[in-house]
Amino acid sequence: MEDLIRKLIAALGEDPEREGLRRTPERVKESLEFLTSGYREDPEEIFRGSVFEEKYDEMVIVKNMSLYSLCEHHLLPFFGECHVAYIPKGRIIGISKIPRIVHTFARRLQVQERLTNEIAHSLMDHLQPYGVAVTIEAVHLCMAMRGVRKRDAVIITSAMLGAFRSDPKTRMEYLELIKRPGGGE
Repeated sequence: MEDLIRKLIAALGEDPEREGLRRTPERVKESLEFLTSGYREDPEEIFRGSVFEEKYDEMVIVKNMSLYSLCEHHLLPFFGECHVAYIPKGRIIGISKIPRIVHTFARRLQVQERLTNEIAHSLMDHLQPYGVAVTIEAVHLCMAMRGVRKRDAVIITSAMLGAFRSDPKTRMEYLELIKRPGGGE
C-alpha cells in the first residue's frame, strides 16, 4: 500500500521524497487501516456473550454517539452523531456493545443510508426486539470541500424497524427523546 501511496503523491505532482512527505505513505497506510478496521471486525463476535435474558420491555436509547466513516465514492470522511434505540423482548445487550456495533460498520467504506440500515438490522436480527430505531446526522466532506461545497449541510438518515415503524406513538417518543439535550461522548 505504501508504494501505491508514493505513486499517488507523484501523480498529484509532488515529490514523495520531499522531507515533509517521506513518511506520508506509512502514515496514510496506518490511517486507512484504522479507518477501515471494520472489515476485520466480526459483528457476530460483539453479540457473542453480550446478550442477556432480562424482563425489560421499555425503550433503551444510546444517543449522541460520535460517528466517523469514509464515503465510498470519494474516500473522504463523513462524521456526526448516531442515535440507537431498541425495545427489548426479553433480551438485552450490554450497553457498551451498541457503540461497538456502530463503529464496526462505520469503519468501512460506506454510504450513510447503508450504514444506518446495517446497524438497525444487525440489532434486530440478533436481539429480536419489538423494534429498533437508528438515526444518523452527518456532515459529508465530499459535499463540503468539493462538488456543491455546502459545508453546513447535514444529512439525516433513519431506519425504523418493528414497533418504531408500525406505531407512530413509539416513533414520536423516540424522536422526542433524541432531541432532548444531555449526554454525549
